[in-house]
Amino acid sequence: MPKIPRSVYVCQSCGSQSRKWLGQCPDCREWNTFVEERFRGTPKSNGGSSAYIGCRAAESVLYGDIEAQDDDRTLSGIEEMDRVLGGGIVAGSLVLIGGAPGIGKSTIVIQIADRLARSGTKVLYVSGEESERQIKMRGERLGVNAEDLYLLPETNLQAILAETGKLSPGFVIVDSIQTIYSEQVESAPGSVSQVRDVAAQFMMFAKQTATPVFLTGHVTKEGSIAGPKTLEHIVDTVLYFEGDRHHNHRIIRATKNRFGAANEIGVFEMTNSGLVAVGNPSELFLQERPENATGSVVTVCMEGTRPMLVEIQALVSGTKFGSGRRMTQGFDQNRASLLIAVLEKRLGFQLAGDDVFINVAGGMEIDEPAADLGVVAAIASSFRNLQVPPDTAVFGEVGLTGEVRGVLQAQTRAREAQTLGFTRLILPESNKKGLDKLLGMRVVGVKNLDQALDELF
Repeated sequence: MPKIPRSVYVCQSCGSQSRKWLGQCPDCREWNTFVEERFRGTPKSNGGSSAYIGCRAAESVLYGDIEAQDDDRTLSGIEEMDRVLGGGIVAGSLVLIGGAPGIGKSTIVIQIADRLARSGTKVLYVSGEESERQIKMRGERLGVNAEDLYLLPETNLQAILAETGKLSPGFVIVDSIQTIYSEQVESAPGSVSQVRDVAAQFMMFAKQTATPVFLTGHVTKEGSIAGPKTLEHIVDTVLYFEGDRHHNHRIIRATKNRFGAANEIGVFEMTNSGLVAVGNPSELFLQERPENATGSVVTVCMEGTRPMLVEIQALVSGTKFGSGRRMTQGFDQNRASLLIAVLEKRLGFQLAGDDVFINVAGGMEIDEPAADLGVVAAIASSFRNLQVPPDTAVFGEVGLTGEVRGVLQAQTRAREAQTLGFTRLILPESNKKGLDKLLGMRVVGVKNLDQALDELF
């Protein structure tokens, strides 16, 4: 007799499983996220293990017999994307691109497909959301004109893998992972079980055939990839699209990369002809900086291996309520409250009755401690109504006792500021060593906030 299908309840937020329905997930504490899913037995291959179509039996290989592939990367044709990927596309890699709807995921992947197809690589573009006519229409708007680009509007995983066996492409793009379903899992497309099983099948396909696979995925309202965290563990690289619909620029950030630096970013500008790479993001974020304005300070941040100059703005104003508000955009609010407390305790600033607003201009988000000194300088500039000289850049971490601590890659930050024309740099005293040789630039090392504000004002 055939086996009765097994039923299990799966949390659609974290992937936790239970034999019965629960109102609240015991792992992620979310409510009403358990959905019943049914499974069939997975068909076995001749070797006795579950596998996708065309999977070969695994064999052990001597470590010394494996050829190094550090330089064996395929350039995507888009410089900023190659930077985020660590220098290019690695054979057999599985890359996940996540982002909000309409932010540009489909645009960037079809541009990559066009560049690769023009270079002679056979590319298979699988779309579960658009027909071939719709993809053609979008491709004409973006100037796509490649002969080796094949379109496959399909959502069935088994049919997709069968087509890859016939076509033998050198590159596969799946848009999007939430629309693909496997016949071996009895649940709706986009569910935790479907997403996990489909990603695992594409992972085995990529590793066995050494074919790079790009997956696009939607994000939830909390900003994470729709599906469990295990999906991010399966893939080799996770790229997140960041950006605001009110700004033209988009940022691709690598949150995980087995073949390159994590937290590397690529900056693009959204135009009518698609996403255009921005070679110097610092100029983009500083091009509209106001002149002779208080509360504006330029700080040098590191995004992966790239130094970037961004403008931090602060506004301190009186409030009609009992206590002031603290609002931030592009900077952690808790960190800002900590820095305001340091200003009040160590320097005697009376900010309890004032509203403090902090903004990172251009829609950029900063999450490293090296921006602390820039935030403190911007708040002090607005509070005292004194302007920070426009040719001055700052960076440094601020401690609870008011000391300015050293940061990593100080020389790289200093050279970026020098390239952009800044003539004075205020940084931690421990990072000053060796930077005095920078031509045409005055480097000032400070040990605490008293020295930093005296030098600024």
